[in-house]
Amino acid sequence: MSIADNPKKNLLLAALPDADFQLLLPSLQPVDMPLGQVVYEAGDVMNHAYFPTTSIVSLLYVMESGASAEISVVGNEGLVGISLFMGGGSTPSRAVVQSAGQGFRLESGIVKEHFHRSGALMHLFLRFTQALITQMAQTAACNRHHSLDQQLCRWLLLSLDRLPGPDLVMTQDLIANMLGVRREGVSEAALKLQRAGLIRYTRGKIEVLDRRGVEERSCECYKVVKTEYDRLIPASKSIARSQALPRFVPSTEPSIQA
Repeated sequence: MSIADNPKKNLLLAALPDADFQLLLPSLQPVDMPLGQVVYEAGDVMNHAYFPTTSIVSLLYVMESGASAEISVVGNEGLVGISLFMGGGSTPSRAVVQSAGQGFRLESGIVKEHFHRSGALMHLFLRFTQALITQMAQTAACNRHHSLDQQLCRWLLLSLDRLPGPDLVMTQDLIANMLGVRREGVSEAALKLQRAGLIRYTRGKIEVLDRRGVEERSCECYKVVKTEYDRLIPASKSIARSQALPRFVPSTEPSIQA
């Protein structure tokens, strides 16, 4: 079974009790998630929840001017669409595929039905939601108090945690869009990391050569977020250690135009 065919490559689904997983399995629909795809726009009524396996989705807040900034990322550790079971049905943020790959989706009615029917699923999804809120809050603090160099390191580490390999297919324009800064600032910060031997940047691709070095240059925000995810979803942490994924590098596609 390939990564694309296996819903348990999403660690949140894999952490469900087997009985709950088997009930969801017939309704899980495999989907391709190409780079730049808008999963939902701000204010949209959501029809599906998405469970990435080899893709990463960015949640962005978009200003009236068209400028945007990333407030969180979701990959194989979680789901996109918490408003479905939190009672809102929509959100003021936009969800865009940041790193191309695959995932699964589940119709909104099925999500709500199983959320209210299964205590185990409800508690797992709520713990993930708490971890996601922590990431959003820490991102806001980081963007206000830490340097762009530190923000870039935090962003790289969060993305790496959600991919099976050390490579990110990503343009500097896209990174600037995610961080809500000018492209020139991202270029300067990336050049510093490359000169230090921590990354190798070629057009549209970043390879992390020294993860520990990137962690040392990051602020405390990355560790706070990772610790909270590990604390709230311990089953996912153990599964991530025990299931080694083959290396996957998403295909290069046009950048998101915000």
